[in-house]
Amino acid sequence: MGIAEHIGARATPSAVFEPLEIAEERCKGCGLCVDVCPKHVLALDTSTVNRLGYHPVRLTDASLCTSCAFCARVCPDVVFSVYAPVRGGRP
Repeated sequence: MGIAEHIGARATPSAVFEPLEIAEERCKGCGLCVDVCPKHVLALDTSTVNRLGYHPVRLTDASLCTSCAFCARVCPDVVFSVYAPVRGGRP
């Protein structure tokens, strides 16, 4: 078992790596994560309303996300799971 499988990474060599998993249905649209993101790749999705009646946050550009986890640290509703790419290629 490789490290990617061990840590529960969702990306595979044939899939596009997604650094964030967002529980959109729990998001209350407070915008704290949008404000704290150093790469400005999070935004509230004003075209969608979740089951709580809020505009959930969306990752706008996965290629610019550095997996810094600032969003996860500041989120009061714990909607983020942050994944980092495996360094140095295959383990």
